[in-house]
Amino acid sequence: MAMKVKEVVEIIPPKDVFVGNPDAAVTLMEFGEYESEDCAKANEVVKKLLEEFEGKIRFQFRHFPMTRIHQRSMKAGEAAVAASQVGKFWEMHNILFDNRRQLGTTSLKLYSKEAGIVNKHFLEELINSTYGWQVRNDLNEGIEKGVRDVPAFFVNGEMVAGKATYENLSKDINAALKKVKKKAPVKQRA
Repeated sequence: MAMKVKEVVEIIPPKDVFVGNPDAAVTLMEFGEYESEDCAKANEVVKKLLEEFEGKIRFQFRHFPMTRIHQRSMKAGEAAVAASQVGKFWEMHNILFDNRRQLGTTSLKLYSKEAGIVNKHFLEELINSTYGWQVRNDLNEGIEKGVRDVPAFFVNGEMVAGKATYENLSKDINAALKKVKKKAPVKQRA
């Protein structure tokens, strides 16, 4: 009798998903969730920053679902993690913010198609919380880092004080870029 061997699928965790220059010296990280109006506004700021600092920064979104306020934020986070498994994180991320008031499971399935995801098991994975642990891991890490509300931003691991405005974030990014330049080794002339 032949035994069926279950295939082990490695999941790409959110901490390994970036947009922007993967080799950038400056990392902008946000803990946020998809139902929050403030996070949606911050997403527009991030788009502008990625354009302004093109090639100089990379951006990472980490999930911090505020489920007491936004019951659908957990599943939306799982949908984004599912999208990242097929290289469609950024597409799904933006679609989720654009549709933040309609994040039911059936809608998430429709958004996956809009993002270009071809996965006949997408809905099943959402229902079974296949990516729930990855979202919970982000939430736990955010709590450990002192995140209490969203959006919460970090530049190279340092929490950004104040509101998530273009001015505040670009000031911290510029400061981090200057710090990195100072640490860069000086080339010796022969």
